[in-house]
Amino acid sequence: MKVNNMKSINGNKIANQFEIEADNGDLVFQPYNTVIARKSGGKVTLDAEKWDCSTTTNKYRNLFLHETTKETAAKIKSGEYTLADLN
Repeated sequence: MKVNNMKSINGNKIANQFEIEADNGDLVFQPYNTVIARKSGGKVTLDAEKWDCSTTTNKYRNLFLHETTKETAAKIKSGEYTLADLN
């Protein structure tokens, strides 16, 4: 398992915003101590309670998913993304 600070668009490490790569290839976005999103086998699961919790978390979740909050919400609504308790 590897834990890395996320990087800004300028390449600077971002404090308290982590991307975790599991041995099985899953990727997890975790700010501070809360898991927000997981990419596994081409599918995305978001934490049902925390996926849209703050401006800062949303900014880095958007970087992790390579999309906007509006696009994320549409994918949840369409069923492309799953909501679950990740914490």
